[in-house]
Amino acid sequence: MHNDKSFGGKVIIFCGDFRQILYVVPRGNRSDIFYASLNASYIWDHCQILKLTKTMQLKSNPAAHTNCDDLKLLFNNGDEFLIKDFQDPIKAIVQATYPDLLNNYSNRDFLQKRDVLASTKHVVDKINDYVLSLIPSEEKENCSADSIDKSDELLSPAFGVLTPEFLNSLETLGIPNHKLKIKVGTPIILLWNLDNVDGLCNETRLIVTRLGSNVVEAKIITGPNVGHRTYISRMNLSPSDSPWSFKLIRRHFPFMVSFAMTIKKSQGQSLAHVGLYLSNPIFSHGQLYVTLSRVQSKKGLHILIHDNQGTPKDTIINVVYKEIFPNL
Repeated sequence: MHNDKSFGGKVIIFCGDFRQILYVVPRGNRSDIFYASLNASYIWDHCQILKLTKTMQLKSNPAAHTNCDDLKLLFNNGDEFLIKDFQDPIKAIVQATYPDLLNNYSNRDFLQKRDVLASTKHVVDKINDYVLSLIPSEEKENCSADSIDKSDELLSPAFGVLTPEFLNSLETLGIPNHKLKIKVGTPIILLWNLDNVDGLCNETRLIVTRLGSNVVEAKIITGPNVGHRTYISRMNLSPSDSPWSFKLIRRHFPFMVSFAMTIKKSQGQSLAHVGLYLSNPIFSHGQLYVTLSRVQSKKGLHILIHDNQGTPKDTIINVVYKEIFPNL
């Protein structure tokens, strides 16, 4: 643009809510995460802050939205939302979130409006496996084909001797596990952007309608293209931030089962019924805020908290990095 102005004088819009989960720095500490945020950058001095005050997504039913005042009430008087009487915590949170599941597991509207949220992928996998075991339709187990990026093998011959069994055992965010169990009627959530025009974006939810060996037919249940039928094939997937010293290439379906999802993955979802399952403390800034603001009304919220021994609890630590707020 032949000038010294920021971004050449062009208007740039940065979007975000600093109360939600901040940028995740792999293996980073609290200060690393804070300094990776936009308002810690020198660019921030050139920004004008615009605060959005209306939830346009829920404009058709504004009374149903859980606003900030509602969230304060939840923190101060949360007993009415707690599930305290249970023998099996996973069974209890599933029954609260998916009542009468056996009569509704193929009902698009029923599944579209609800989900269980948990803090870690490991817990989410356990909940998804449990719910999947309750559905009476035939199960299909799909396994991935795993390999190492060829350039990594050239850099270090040791990577070339990693066994398929070892590669199959690797799990991380952004790619499905080696074994992916699905049934017709199962809700799934995309992990990658496939086709923006057709509404097949990361975090789009669908329901499986037909199963093939290399192709799955599914119907979209969230976003602007609700009801559209699409076909999803296997593809080569790699984690964007690899936790290993090599690049794993996993040929698999780019989705996971979504009876439950991680709190981080739920950002952007708007649900009528949310089951919050906390077997571990909320461990990063904004996770509790994100969870409670996914639900459209207080009556749709169910919370189950327990310790490592399975003993019910009625409190959880709300982690907030207060240093992120002063310059907003």
